[in-house]
Amino acid sequence: MTGTNWRELVVAYIRAEALPVDKFGHQPRLYAMAVRLAEGMEYDDDILFAAAWMHDLGVFLGHRPLNPAELAGWDHVPYTVARMRALLPGWGFPAGKIEAVAEAIQTHQPEEEPASVEAVLLRDADILEQLGAIGAFRALVKVGRDTRFHTFSSVLPVLRRAVAELPGSLRLESARRLAAPRVVLLQLLMAGLEDEAGELLF
Repeated sequence: MTGTNWRELVVAYIRAEALPVDKFGHQPRLYAMAVRLAEGMEYDDDILFAAAWMHDLGVFLGHRPLNPAELAGWDHVPYTVARMRALLPGWGFPAGKIEAVAEAIQTHQPEEEPASVEAVLLRDADILEQLGAIGAFRALVKVGRDTRFHTFSSVLPVLRRAVAELPGSLRLESARRLAAPRVVLLQLLMAGLEDEAGELLF
């Protein structure tokens, strides 16, 4: 792999491991959004890139449990952090930045409290990925293949919680501005579903 830098190796690995295959799109979008949110801020792009691309490794098929009972209690974050620590050094990632990547991954979910600027950027970008058209697509594609979502109706509570809770969790003003039209879009989608299907949405 002479001439290949660590970023290319990370992308190649995630491209191969991201299953179902539609999960691959989340990583490049997330990194791009985090960089967009970081405009005018000082941050370490190595940390942000590595955290954005590696943060969901533990949700991919082949990395998460197959047994439904085990999957129901699965916390993908410790697994992801452990695998990240094992993989990144071998690809040439700066060893002194590993713990900062771990911190960003550990605090990327809405209920967490990120401390570093890279962790805040990652978390806000990840929250934005759960809103708007992308958020709706990412939720609806799970129907029938995720043990939590057997029907379309089972996705509606997820979308409702996203609208009600996620915007208030955002740290950055730039993220809150981007969230506003995404919330409106989800509200319109849910209103349309209620108008067209009522209680007959299955």
